[in-house]
Amino acid sequence: MPSNKYPSTAYLAFDLGASSSRAILGRLEGDRLQMEELHRFSTPIIEEGEQLYWDLDVLWSEFQTGLQRALNATPRLYSLSVNSIGLDYVPLNVDRNPVRNAYSYRSPRKLGMRAKALQKVSASELYEATGIHFMEENTLPQVLADLEQESELLAETANRLMMADYFNYRFSGRAVAEVSLASTTGLLDVQSRTWARELMARFGIPADSWPEIVPSGTRLGSVTTNPDVTVIAGCSHDTACAVAAVPASPKSEPWAYLSCGTWSVFGVERTTPFLTEVARQQEFTNEVGLDGSVRLLRNMTGLWVLQECEREWKNSGERYDYETLLREAGAAPDRGVSIDFNESRFRLRGNMQQKIQDYCREQKMFVPQHRGELVRGILSSLASTYQKTLSALEEVIEERIEVLHIVGGGARNALLCQLTANTCGCQVVAGPVEATAMGNLLIQARTMGHLPNGVSIREVVRNSSNLKVYQPLDSKLRD
Repeated sequence: MPSNKYPSTAYLAFDLGASSSRAILGRLEGDRLQMEELHRFSTPIIEEGEQLYWDLDVLWSEFQTGLQRALNATPRLYSLSVNSIGLDYVPLNVDRNPVRNAYSYRSPRKLGMRAKALQKVSASELYEATGIHFMEENTLPQVLADLEQESELLAETANRLMMADYFNYRFSGRAVAEVSLASTTGLLDVQSRTWARELMARFGIPADSWPEIVPSGTRLGSVTTNPDVTVIAGCSHDTACAVAAVPASPKSEPWAYLSCGTWSVFGVERTTPFLTEVARQQEFTNEVGLDGSVRLLRNMTGLWVLQECEREWKNSGERYDYETLLREAGAAPDRGVSIDFNESRFRLRGNMQQKIQDYCREQKMFVPQHRGELVRGILSSLASTYQKTLSALEEVIEERIEVLHIVGGGARNALLCQLTANTCGCQVVAGPVEATAMGNLLIQARTMGHLPNGVSIREVVRNSSNLKVYQPLDSKLRD
């Protein structure tokens, strides 16, 4: 039961995801958090030819709906905060109005920009400066595409704001770069945590086109239309919020996290960056977390592949629920399908089932035909990828991981969790599913000074979550 010693306090989290977005109301009652989803919608994307944009006006309208519902649902809303995916940004003119919609990181316009960047600065130099594994989706290739392809719009661009920072600005009127989200750009100095001005100069990027960097948990002021509600730049990066809500105990055995949603983000939390050649070769990245922590992690394609298959099946008229998918997958034999979803073909929209089948034919492995076989192949492949990543991570940190915390949407996928426990050979703790929202809300509560004395964010998460533990069975499952 919630403690009666503390009054209930309410906060609003906006979670802007790659597939869907939500407005979630959180009520802190002592050392427990109650959450209520007030508004959910598909993250609006505009397709123009081959290019993909986030629809900023529709997003803002949906956020306004979420805020109004929160104000109607509670007598006192203390604060709000927006978190989002990393990488993508909004270019603003001198009046701080968008000069265009934000490109999606899946838009093909930046293809080839990574190679051009590496002609100017080597991969090892970039890694030493920023600690970021350099992928085609990164912010830097997108900015280079601006420089090469959009000279007229570039002349209008005075500032750039990352997605969550842009909407926090729309609410508060204050434009900043929250450090966890800024760290995903590949333009932040990994040591000083200031903009890497020398690096930007080598690419011809004006350093003053990026705003002031602020720490996680910065109060930006009041909502411009409601002075009673404080706008907080919490952890503006969704994964940073999720990691803040990993329910690990201080007395836990060595643990890692897997934030499992559209992307799979696998890593550990540390106090200093890992900039070794081994870390770079193994494609680990150093992003900033809550309280200046380092999230040493590997970004991988996650449930995106399954989401794309589901989209195709529904567009073709198939009707089913998520439980049916998992039941069909659980009944399908394990055919030894192991797909590398980090290949570039799987990161682009469209024809996902065909891409999977083509890959299997090319690799001379079993070609899944039915829905259950396809889902089983996807989940088995993800679990295999997680095992390889765990092994690489242990090599980098020179420590054995005993517990893997799975948070996010993948935590409700019992088959994936069990397959992951089996392949990784370690205990899996699944939950919370809503780790990103919980992290967002509890960072707000802490910033507002509402957490009980001596109670940490992770303690509240443990008290508020139904966690499920999976023990490894066989090292590999075969029928």
